[in-house]
Amino acid sequence: MSEKKALRVLFCMGINQNFFDAPREEQLQVWAAFSEMWNGIHDLPGVKVFGNMDDDQSMVGPSTGYPWTTYLLADVPDIETVHAACNLFRSTPVGDGTYKLWRYAKVEARTGRELIIQRA
Repeated sequence: MSEKKALRVLFCMGINQNFFDAPREEQLQVWAAFSEMWNGIHDLPGVKVFGNMDDDQSMVGPSTGYPWTTYLLADVPDIETVHAACNLFRSTPVGDGTYKLWRYAKVEARTGRELIIQRA
């Protein structure tokens, strides 16, 4: 019986216009919520994060799609865990909790498998 392989997932995250329209104090609350979500992905059972990339110095303004603001590459044990990671955008409160993180940021999870190329 073969071992179940982890999913290779690229979480593509974009900051939207609501963040840029928010006053500075609210932006700081969004950053705190983003940090909570980010660490929440790392802490999900079976998730192995390989790294991330931030595009904030060469991209200005909101992300409506590619190019995204930031990326996180991880192995994830199953599709349910991918969904749990994405759900952190829906459930992570910003500030007093009136709004959740998805008011200010979005995520698209590109899910596949590790590409293994054998040496000739």
